[in-house]
Amino acid sequence: MFARLRTPRRTAVKLLALAAAGLMAACQPIALGNGDGGPRINSNDPVPVALLVPAGSGKSGDDLLAKAIENAARLAIADLDGVKIDLRVYNTAGNPSTAAGVAQRAVDAGAKVILGPVYSASANAVGVAVADEGVNVLSFSNNPDIAGGNVFVLGPTFENTANRLVAYARSQGRGNIFTVHAQSLAEEIGRDAIAKAISQNGASNAGSASFELSQQGLIAAVPKIVSQAKASGADAVFFTSTNDGAMPFLAQLLPEAGLSPSATQFIGLGRLDIPTEALTQPGLQGSWFAMPDPNLYGNFRGRYQQAYGGVPHPIASLAYDGIAAIGALVARQGNTALTRSALTQGSGFVGTGGIFRLRNDGTNQRGLAVAQIRNNQVVIINAAPRSFSGAGF
Repeated sequence: MFARLRTPRRTAVKLLALAAAGLMAACQPIALGNGDGGPRINSNDPVPVALLVPAGSGKSGDDLLAKAIENAARLAIADLDGVKIDLRVYNTAGNPSTAAGVAQRAVDAGAKVILGPVYSASANAVGVAVADEGVNVLSFSNNPDIAGGNVFVLGPTFENTANRLVAYARSQGRGNIFTVHAQSLAEEIGRDAIAKAISQNGASNAGSASFELSQQGLIAAVPKIVSQAKASGADAVFFTSTNDGAMPFLAQLLPEAGLSPSATQFIGLGRLDIPTEALTQPGLQGSWFAMPDPNLYGNFRGRYQQAYGGVPHPIASLAYDGIAAIGALVARQGNTALTRSALTQGSGFVGTGGIFRLRNDGTNQRGLAVAQIRNNQVVIINAAPRSFSGAGF
């Protein structure tokens, strides 16, 4: 049935649940025994950092990701000025018990901080394994449910993205927001993040509509979504779906059914410009989404390509950010660089996509730009903030 939809050929894929690697169920993190947990280091010696990567799972994708993460970490180490890092790489096989075991081995061998792993269940297991020794974990997950205690998440969170976009929408007179989401765990988490952002930013929640994550379910839900959105009086519709899932079809079917993006602002929780073919979709013209600072990320991407001959995986940038943060803290704070108070200092760090900082609850804030798809191109309509006291925060 979807064969008749006029989406670009390469984006006309079957509907899939939003399978963010970090969004898996996990146990509660373990709190450290004191409010400033973290080992003291000798900042004159190389800092032992354990990098946990998903190699060894038997999946080629995990092995490629592991190599990209290590490459980015080593690129960051080469960029440090006056700080030496002793990077020790451990394979987790993408498995929580294996990850916990290698993390304990790493700490026994002297690691003072753990960078990674990728998957949230593994990150949670690592945090539990090394909590009693006061070692902090800077995971690549984006799952806030595992954050806290000695576990931090470096991945961009739905909450951070929703806050940026809702605040901008309200500033532009588009603060009465209706949410559309699939009936899946990941998209329901996204829906809740949007609702929280609406409340925190003084916007108005116009309600929400959902659809079964199937071809028939989406087509059947379209008339009801349009009717509810119009009846709500919303001046913006916020979508949790991405272009590898339902968004290409929503962007076509909803306007055809009478929900015009020229009258009601479309906003995406995910990157609506990926893949690039999505930029040509008529229903996405004028839509907003958030993205890292394109100049900074472009610089990282170019340097990675020059060093390693390929395009970096998006998660690899988190490894660079982690090493950059560790290096900056060692340079500034010496032997207390890896304590909780140092990691969560308010001024934050400059990473591959802009400023970011770690919060006391283990989540993060990232300075994002607001972009619009206009004439089949990405246009930055509100630049990424340069500090946490500036616009956008």
